[in-house]
Amino acid sequence: MSLYQTLMDFGTRFFKKNVLLKYGFNLSPMYRRSTGRITLISEDLLTITMKLPISYKNRNYVNSIFGGSMFSAADPIPMVQLINLLGPDYVVWDKSAEIFFKRPARETLYAEFQYTLKELQEIKAKVAQQNELEIIKTTNLTNKDKSKVFCHVKKTIYIADKAYFKQKRASKPSQKPLQL
Repeated sequence: MSLYQTLMDFGTRFFKKNVLLKYGFNLSPMYRRSTGRITLISEDLLTITMKLPISYKNRNYVNSIFGGSMFSAADPIPMVQLINLLGPDYVVWDKSAEIFFKRPARETLYAEFQYTLKELQEIKAKVAQQNELEIIKTTNLTNKDKSKVFCHVKKTIYIADKAYFKQKRASKPSQKPLQL
C-alpha cells in the first residue's frame, strides 16, 4: 500500500473522501509542480474539476502554458479517481497517454474529469466477464466558459479483478537479467 493510500485510509476516519482527495492532490509535491489545482471533487467522486492558471512557473519560450504542465496537471486524475470509485477489489493502472495540442494557451485552463454510474457498472460487468479490460478517457483543457479547447489528453487505463491480477502476475515466469 502506498503512502497516499495509507494516509487516505487513516484520514477517512476524520474527513470525507472527496475532501481528502482534493487536499491530497493540491498538497502533494508531485502534483503541485504541475501548477494545476483541484478546485472541486463531488461528494460521490464522479466529478473532479481542475484549474491550471498561467504563471511564471509554467510559461514556455513563446509565453504560453508549457505543454508538460498541461499534461502533468491532467495526468493522474482519471486513474486515481477510478481507483477510489471502484474500491479495493480492482487493480487500476495507467497504460498509456497522449496529448493533442489545439492552440497555444495564454490564459487559465480548466478541465472536468467525469465518470458516470452507468460507466462504472459497465466496467464492473466487463471485468466480471473478462477479468481485465482497458478503457480510454479523454479530457479537454478549455477556457473558463468551455468555448475554446486548448488540448485533449487521452488516457488508456487498465482495470482488472485484483485476484485475477495477482494470479496472472504469479504465473508469469520471472525475467532474468541479461548476462554479458
